[in-house]
Amino acid sequence: RMEGWGSYTLPTGTEYRGALKDGMFHGEGELLFPNGGRYRAVWHHGVPTQGKYTFADGLEYKDKKWHYCDGYDRRFYTEICFGLKPAGISQLTNLDPPRKIPEGCYDCGDGFYNPETRVIVDYKLSFLRNA
Repeated sequence: RMEGWGSYTLPTGTEYRGALKDGMFHGEGELLFPNGGRYRAVWHHGVPTQGKYTFADGLEYKDKKWHYCDGYDRRFYTEICFGLKPAGISQLTNLDPPRKIPEGCYDCGDGFYNPETRVIVDYKLSFLRNA
């Protein structure tokens, strides 16, 4: 079984880096998600006892007094940090500059979906899966 410091990649592409004991996450470690987010935690026999999630853009999640994208303020995090764009150049996503979406396709979160071919490609335009 895995012991000590190491890394393990799950079938979803999420990677764990940190302390392992008896084949389980145990001690300090972090999960690195394919979308760029990360969860740093202290683990006890595979269960996180305390931790912090950071989104890919650097925003740290807070479970209390969360002021990001609520019913009163719908701005993206980058708009909160750097201000709103002038009329006509408004942001459609939190990315600035936004991704270039191929014509006729849709951004589906992990790549682009082409409804004509029913194929999803990743953001580097490599085949990901059939829809």
